[in-house]
Amino acid sequence: MGEGRGREAGGGAEPELESEPAVAVEAVMSVQVVSAAAAAKVPEVELKDLSPSEAEPQLGLSTAAGSAMAPPAGGGDPEAPAPAAERPPAPGPGSGPTAALSPAAGKVPQASAMKRSDPHHQHQRHRDGGEALVSPDGTVTEAPRTVKKQIQFADQKQEFNKRPTKIGRRSLSRSISQSSTDSYSSAASYTDSSDDETSPRDKQQKNSKGNSDFCVKNIKQAEFGRREIEIAEQEMPALMALRKRAQGEKPLAGAKIVGCTHITAQTAVLMETLGALGAQCRWAACNIYSTLNEVAAALAESGFPVFAWKGESEDDFWWCIDRCVNVEGWQPNMILDDGGDLTHWIYKKYPNMFKKIKGIVEESVTGVHRLYQLSKAGKLCVPAMNVNDSVTKQKFDNLYCCRESILDGLKRTTDMMFGGKQVVVCGYGEVGKGCCAALKAMGSIVYVTEIDPICALQACMDGFRLVKLNEVIRQVDIVITCTGNKNVVTREHLDRMKNSCIVCNMGHSNTEIDVASLRTPELTWERVRSQVDHVIWPDGKRIVLLAEGRLLNLSCSTVPTFVLSITATTQALALIELYNAPEGRYKQDVYLLPKKMDEYVASLHLPTFDAHLTELTDEQAKYLGLNKNGPFKPNYYRY
Repeated sequence: MGEGRGREAGGGAEPELESEPAVAVEAVMSVQVVSAAAAAKVPEVELKDLSPSEAEPQLGLSTAAGSAMAPPAGGGDPEAPAPAAERPPAPGPGSGPTAALSPAAGKVPQASAMKRSDPHHQHQRHRDGGEALVSPDGTVTEAPRTVKKQIQFADQKQEFNKRPTKIGRRSLSRSISQSSTDSYSSAASYTDSSDDETSPRDKQQKNSKGNSDFCVKNIKQAEFGRREIEIAEQEMPALMALRKRAQGEKPLAGAKIVGCTHITAQTAVLMETLGALGAQCRWAACNIYSTLNEVAAALAESGFPVFAWKGESEDDFWWCIDRCVNVEGWQPNMILDDGGDLTHWIYKKYPNMFKKIKGIVEESVTGVHRLYQLSKAGKLCVPAMNVNDSVTKQKFDNLYCCRESILDGLKRTTDMMFGGKQVVVCGYGEVGKGCCAALKAMGSIVYVTEIDPICALQACMDGFRLVKLNEVIRQVDIVITCTGNKNVVTREHLDRMKNSCIVCNMGHSNTEIDVASLRTPELTWERVRSQVDHVIWPDGKRIVLLAEGRLLNLSCSTVPTFVLSITATTQALALIELYNAPEGRYKQDVYLLPKKMDEYVASLHLPTFDAHLTELTDEQAKYLGLNKNGPFKPNYYRY
């Protein structure tokens, strides 16, 4: 096509076009030039100019061409001129009717693509005013087969325009803002669910079995959620292996597990695994933005009492937890928590339940801190398993997961380029290490803040500059918190940030950024897209706040399924251990997952990589003082 435009600009048309030109004049204002010699080889090539009321693209497409519709050159000009090889030299400006030819036009299918006839479309052509061929002697004859495919294309265009426009808008909105969480592909179903502003608490919904013990956004989305769960199962080999191996034994028979975690496809695989191992489960979400509505619907359809939807209010959040716990004729005996909110709610509202609860499994830094505080104060009533500090959780979920998902979350929400950007990462634990490594690899200039001298030294050895937040707050483009602490970024810091600075949190808790201090009359909040807000100061300066300070990756994007398989398997094994432990093995304290279980979780994932472990000989095992089957490292070993 580039050659065609070059020939036209230079006036270098084929000489044979000058001998026997044949011009087809559209009744409206179109002009077409066809060589008689070329017409014998290539039938009906047309160039049309339509009136504004008929401005539809007029390209004829062959059956082989399918439905591919390349827009004409010139930014949507409806004209479709013949290829340069079939046109005479371009005349001077204003000379005759050929002045209507666009000099930049050149994107036209081959003439043979305009060959198909259709009596219906021929009738349509006559009704619309017809078309004529003008011979050199002035005789006007009808050209019967030039517009038929064009009218069909116009009809197709009109049919396309008849589709509900809100679906198109919602699909676009989904692709730029919510694809991370509403990831099934049906725009229509997504529109139905998102346009319905009725609170799920006000709906009366039942699944196909007539059960109504759940509260989700839209139970009709269950089919899409089931597809996502099936995809997740393919990337969770250890959990599926555990389900297969232990399904016959039912190690969780009689267990009544109440859970409060992110409700995603990966969590659904965990829940269904727990059910296959004999447990009864009731579930709520630990984050108001991370729930996948279609997955929650699929779980509800399968019979799991799930109370969660994306975009809950604070009141909805606690209401959902209460519906999981406070149910007639059912009392939990195990807790699976992510953040400590569920444990806190039971401790505050239903303390007597702890008399029958055998243990707590907690997977987040924030929740573990709360458990240690309760233990130190002598208020922890049951044994608790600290999954967060298990090796598999720390290294894989915290480090490798965040190394990949930080970029995904930032890119989906802000469409930014990372090269050359100045970023400060608050905290250099496993999450901070993952974030820094990813951003450094993308060409960002990364600063680190840290309170622990050991982690600080690691940051320096890894090539990052250790600073205090006040030293760089005016110059950085992105601020990322991942400490598990509170008020890491205060209102004073927010006031001093540069215009358009991006602020986000990769820690579990939403307390790291002082978002509450931004909800004041002098500041204006402007919603840009889902989970993206501009907070505007009176002088016009604005910051970009992501997920209102909540966990970025699960609120705004997704996380790698394979990594979550490691965490979910660890959680399942911790539940099995606590539930089946003989009385007295675990006291009212916080415990780490046994090293042997950590190694078992890792071994279940190795076949995915076709990895083969080396085995110790008896002599080697004796020399190291180890059991040939593990554990291979002492508890104090740091990986």
